[in-house]
Amino acid sequence: MGDRKDPYRNFRFKMEVGSITQAGFTEVSGYDSTVEVVEYREGNEVTTPRKLPGLTKYGNITLKWGVTDSTDLYKWLEDCSNGTITRQDVTITAIDETGQDKAAWQIIQAWPTKYTAPNFNGSGKEVAIETIELAHEGMKRSK
Repeated sequence: MGDRKDPYRNFRFKMEVGSITQAGFTEVSGYDSTVEVVEYREGNEVTTPRKLPGLTKYGNITLKWGVTDSTDLYKWLEDCSNGTITRQDVTITAIDETGQDKAAWQIIQAWPTKYTAPNFNGSGKEVAIETIELAHEGMKRSK
């Protein structure tokens, strides 16, 4: 029999955001790609159109983390709001149970498009969470 390959757990990962050294993230979601379908039919074809590949679109990436005194990601968004768009590559890496880097996804030319401050509740017990959404121009999987 061949070697068994167990899937990686979704709770062991690390993020690298260009030159930003932000603390750990609790959640990363939304990285996906879709190739649009363009339907084309010539007049002499019966009923079924041809399906051709169109534009490739990428979903925005959402990062969530517990509030600390780090404002690096917020300052990145603030710079974009003030007209200074700094695009940075982002790398998301799955880590196995031995601590080794495994599957990795590189997000190309990302920049912040939305920020959400934490909700506060006087009777709550949860950690305050900040959220930032990144637009980007593509992704690649390595490993």
